Amino acid sequence: MTVDRGLDVVDFHLHFRIGADETIHACEQAAGMHPGGEHERAVRAAGSAPYARQWRRAWGFPDPEPPAERWQDEADRWADELRATGVQRAVFVTGGGNDTLADVVDRHPDLLLGFAHHDPYGPDAAGELDRAVTERGLRGLKLFAPLLRGPLDHEDLDPLWGAAQRLGVPVLIHIGHYGSAGGLSTGRYGGPDELARMARRFPELAVVVPHFGVQHVQELFFAAWGCPNIHVDTSGSNQWVRWMPYKLTLEDLFRRCYETIGPHRIVFGSDSSWFPRGYVTRYLDDQLRVCRELGMPDDHLRAIFAGNAERLLGLTD
Repeated sequence: MTVDRGLDVVDFHLHFRIGADETIHACEQAAGMHPGGEHERAVRAAGSAPYARQWRRAWGFPDPEPPAERWQDEADRWADELRATGVQRAVFVTGGGNDTLADVVDRHPDLLLGFAHHDPYGPDAAGELDRAVTERGLRGLKLFAPLLRGPLDHEDLDPLWGAAQRLGVPVLIHIGHYGSAGGLSTGRYGGPDELARMARRFPELAVVVPHFGVQHVQELFFAAWGCPNIHVDTSGSNQWVRWMPYKLTLEDLFRRCYETIGPHRIVFGSDSSWFPRGYVTRYLDDQLRVCRELGMPDDHLRAIFAGNAERLLGLTD
């Protein structure tokens, strides 16, 4: 029996876990995040473990299982999970490389979609995006800006942004803190200024920034003020608000986004990623409650929780 929330839900932001995601590891290495290799990764994970346990306990989440070895099993499990929670479509923004993720979404094309995720500074990154979209059916591109080896507005990336604009697919660009407690607090590249300069040069490219921009809330709002192609994704627990020097709540984030950029540039995401937690209905229901308490009309709720994603993903006529 599926859950009826009174509106369709298209989730713009999930992660598919299968074994070790070598694409993300390679990006981290390129950014110098863990030059010590596995040893440094283990030390960092041990240092952040108390924060992670505290966070899971606060939210009532179980400990994560190891990633599945067979992507087919994981894909089927996600399909069952989405049907049970009443989510109509879901986008995996990372997932073991472009071809693996394309195979995942092909297994359940009525439910799942995926984004390309590869090194934008790698050889022929624009060509790989074209292939991932036109041959494998992926619907966008995901980047972690703090992990990049160069700035978002560097001319070397212009072919990539031009390809995304020509293909009509969105680019989801994470700026700000990377990872949970113990992660990378900032990066050398990928700030809001770079993002805005790139977005101005490619005005028909849909740029989406997840997690309300993390610590760059103010800068992101001003970037969106000057660039109507910049959108905001609401995904995750948004626990980073506790680390801000001023009080900030989920209601504050939604209210200011709604008042400034309006309902048609806000895109719902959950950031669901692992089992046995599965689909994080808590995030969805909390966000929907906040929006209803703010008095948003039904057509604006429909835009935020489904319509905007459908438009960006090319699911509408």
